[in-house]
Formats: sequence, structure tokens, C-alpha cells
Amino acid sequence: MDGSMSGGSAGAILESLGLRHLLIVGGSGEQWSHRERDRWMESARELSAAASAFGVSWLTLRPYGALGEPAVEPKVDQVLHLESCGVVIDPMADGRQRLVDAFRTIGEGPVNEASVAGSLYEPADGEPDLVVICGRSNRLPPSLVWELAYAELVFTDTGWERFGAQDLVAAVTQFGQRRRRFGGLDP
Repeated sequence: MDGSMSGGSAGAILESLGLRHLLIVGGSGEQWSHRERDRWMESARELSAAASAFGVSWLTLRPYGALGEPAVEPKVDQVLHLESCGVVIDPMADGRQRLVDAFRTIGEGPVNEASVAGSLYEPADGEPDLVVICGRSNRLPPSLVWELAYAELVFTDTGWERFGAQDLVAAVTQFGQRRRRFGGLDP
């Protein structure tokens, strides 16, 4: 894809990328706990509309957080079924604790990649294809224990509080220019 492409053809290419599940990581637990319900809903609607333009079925939002930081309670339902796509607001920033919780949910059932991924991302259908990380790019968020295996990562300088649809479009555009090496998706 090059910069001379028209908006329409660029959009068609980006829509055909095969993105099913997109994860945005940003903000501290404190920022999440202070965000008002109206702001949550505004962000969820704006970001899900932008994500669905690329064919995304599920959008997950998760705090950047710190190791050992407890889950915060956002002032909005944790699963939203909007017209454009499903939105999961996942308040757990500690990736290790998320894995422990996933194994606990599986219980006595078979433990394999599919059962762990299913437990981690329910109700979303599958693991994220793309992880967008808001803020500094000099370290990885502790919430990404499982996702680092195959998801593509895009770092953005835009902070969590200002991250919007335009930033999401830029991240997906960057993703679209890549040759996906992990997960066996590109030859």
C-alpha cells in the first residue's frame, strides 16, 4: 500500500485485512476509575464505529496498568453490544492474574490454546489480531502476557485520554502495511 492510494481503495484494502478482534491498551487504573460513564460510552461508540469499518467484530479496551494493580470498576457495562461491533471493557491490567483467572474458569476441562484463549477473551470470538498500545513505546504493558505470542503490536504516542477514531485508523493503516510474520497468516 502506498501513499498515493485513494481513500476509497485504501479503505477497501484495510477492510479486507482479516481483522476480527482488536485490543486497545492504555491508561492507568486511576485514569480508568475517574472516567465518567458518558465519556466511556462516547469512546466506545467512536472506537467501535472506526473498528467496524475495518470489519472488526470485537473491540477490547484494557488499562495499561502495573503488575499487581487490582482490576478497576469502569462506570459502564463491561460488555457493550453496539450497532457497529461488540466492545469488551476489560478492567484487569495484570496479565498474570488474567491467566490465573482463565485457568480457574477452565477448571477440570481440557487445557489447550483454544480453551485458554476462549476463557481469556469471552465473549469475543478469538484472540486479538492487532494490539494498539497508547503512550510510550519503551516497555510492554504487563497486561499482555498471552497476546505477545502472535498479535501484531502498534505503538502510538497518543495518550489514552486523547485516543480516538483517527488514531485507530492510523494504527490499522500501519498494520495494513505490514507483512504478518507471526501466526502463519502471511506466506
